[in-house]
Amino acid sequence: MEKSPNEEEEKLEIFEVPSQSLPEKSNLKGDWLNFFLLILLYTIQGLPLGLAIALPIIFQSKKIVSYKEQAFFSLVAWPYSVKILWAPIVDSLYVQWIGRRKSWLMFVQYLMGVVLLYTAINIDEWLPDSEIPNLKALVSTFCVISFLAATQDIVVDGWALTMLKKNNVGHASTCNGTGVALGVLIGTICPVLLTSEDFCNKYLRITLSTGGIITIKGFLYFWSFIIMLITTFIGIFKREMDNRLEEGHVQINVFKSYKLLWRIFKLPNIRVLAVALLTMKIGFSATDSVSKLKLIDAGVSKDDIMIITISMYIVKFIVPIVVSKYTSGTKPMSAYLNLMPIRLLWSIAYVVLIYYTPILIKNNGVVNVPTYYYLILVFISIIHEILAYTMYLFTLGFFSRISDSRFGGTYMTMLSTIASFGWVVSHTLALRMIDVLTFSKCSNDDENNCSTTDLRNMCKIKGGDCNIIVNGYYIEVALCMAIGFVWYFLYKKTIQNLQTKSLSNWQLNLNRLEREKNEES
Repeated sequence: MEKSPNEEEEKLEIFEVPSQSLPEKSNLKGDWLNFFLLILLYTIQGLPLGLAIALPIIFQSKKIVSYKEQAFFSLVAWPYSVKILWAPIVDSLYVQWIGRRKSWLMFVQYLMGVVLLYTAINIDEWLPDSEIPNLKALVSTFCVISFLAATQDIVVDGWALTMLKKNNVGHASTCNGTGVALGVLIGTICPVLLTSEDFCNKYLRITLSTGGIITIKGFLYFWSFIIMLITTFIGIFKREMDNRLEEGHVQINVFKSYKLLWRIFKLPNIRVLAVALLTMKIGFSATDSVSKLKLIDAGVSKDDIMIITISMYIVKFIVPIVVSKYTSGTKPMSAYLNLMPIRLLWSIAYVVLIYYTPILIKNNGVVNVPTYYYLILVFISIIHEILAYTMYLFTLGFFSRISDSRFGGTYMTMLSTIASFGWVVSHTLALRMIDVLTFSKCSNDDENNCSTTDLRNMCKIKGGDCNIIVNGYYIEVALCMAIGFVWYFLYKKTIQNLQTKSLSNWQLNLNRLEREKNEES
């Protein structure tokens, strides 16, 4: 049977590229400064992510925001899931004398500092101490901040492929993992713990005082200026290699970049990988998105949750270093698959803990958390974080190895966007479905199902309590686990085969683009 012209062209695009072997063994000698600079840049990127994690915890501790409203706030993570829409622009438009990546980095980070400054000016009005927060203003502003952070991610991911030596590109995932973890840590610990009067009086002060040792407004002011200062130093002291000297350099305009993106996406291996990336996080979504909020509902204080979260970042600092041998190796996705069943089964540990938490920490309705409960919670959290973060680093290591550095920003962004989109959709749905799957009833009003904040308040006004008949969290975890195991058995061999492909199977031959350009001229 004859092959169609399109099939022949697609085959040419894949296999006319000379076969290339995977990069040699890494050696960071001569690359350490670049390594630490990338960690710093990823730290700046992680700061908005930390704020986006901190605010839902603050909302939940006030007990004036429903899970539906939490799902609305989760929209701030969506720019990371659609950044591929503008990645070709970032790859194609730049000021040559400033640098292909520096042009965008300086513009985006300066603008990020300005928006954080604007947020600092208004944060007390948007997030009052005892009133319902202005969610529309917060979501709008943090969507802009997330958009800027996502754009910075495009820039830094692309720059990492050329800033580091070819044999060290696998360490880009180490820089990403460590830097983002540090940024998220700063963005969560300061707004939640260091602004808490109870936490500061209990752990940080000798004499009792009112308020925390910092305010959210002061925190935002400080980091807005720090980001702009760091950006200034990078602009002055960090030189970027002329991209025209890069191996295989080709100048492509914005229109051609979008065509190029479409052709990359049409590669058979990419399409198979895309489907896997979009669905691989469903199995973990309920545990990852809802468990901490359920612990707060069960009586664990937000301060205690944040202390445990902070301790998890110590794990996150160590994990990238420990697993760098595998993330920079030739088969990072095999290690990912080995951990997946363990992580799915570990969801059961959270389910059991949350079920028994009210019994373990309450005595005659009074919360008194015993030491052994903290030990159990920390142990479960540590194992969960090790599994989750290690698997995340394995995917980043795989992306770094298969991406074409000639248009690395677009390529890396496409892969991370697909993965991020799969996570964000499952995260939002997990939060949204909790209320749908949960069935409650007011103790003194059978007509009131306590499904909204107004109905819950009405039940309290009448002197009743909203009693849960069916807890949607447990149903959701079971459904997600079942989907996760189905995914594992369907995709295991496919993923193993994909990582054995040579680089030529992931790259486009640009001869066809040149022919089209000549034909147009």
